[in-house]
Amino acid sequence: MNARKTVNARKTVVARLAAATLIAGLAAPALADAPGKDWMPIDQVLTKLSEAGYGPVRSIEADDGVWKAKAERDGRTIKIQVDPRTGAVVEKAKRQSDD
Repeated sequence: MNARKTVNARKTVVARLAAATLIAGLAAPALADAPGKDWMPIDQVLTKLSEAGYGPVRSIEADDGVWKAKAERDGRTIKIQVDPRTGAVVEKAKRQSDD
């Protein structure tokens, strides 16, 4: 009977460790990439976005080889990807309302 309790206790410990590891992994913040050496500086990217008609930029970060930003246009928030060398918008996500 003691052997059965020991096995159950080990299973419980393993299950708790697995759950704690999973929770810690999900709680870790997503880390953005660092801008490349040949990338346009962020202040120039912001200027390009303004010139292209995007209003206040709510967030911008280097990620997956591009600048990713959330900015306003026509009263809505839109997710955009910006070419890091030219500052041109290369992809737009569906527009989102500010609900």
